[in-house]
Amino acid sequence: MGKGDLKSRRGKINRGTFGASRPKKEANRQARRLKLGLEKND
Repeated sequence: MGKGDLKSRRGKINRGTFGASRPKKEANRQARRLKLGLEKND
């Protein structure tokens, strides 16, 4: 496991991708969902 392992956190950082081992920030997720209209904005 290391920089080349796509399932590890270090591999995700090296590749610049996100996934289960390296989720994006929760605040960004909520803002994106509101923008796409997936959640109700009361």
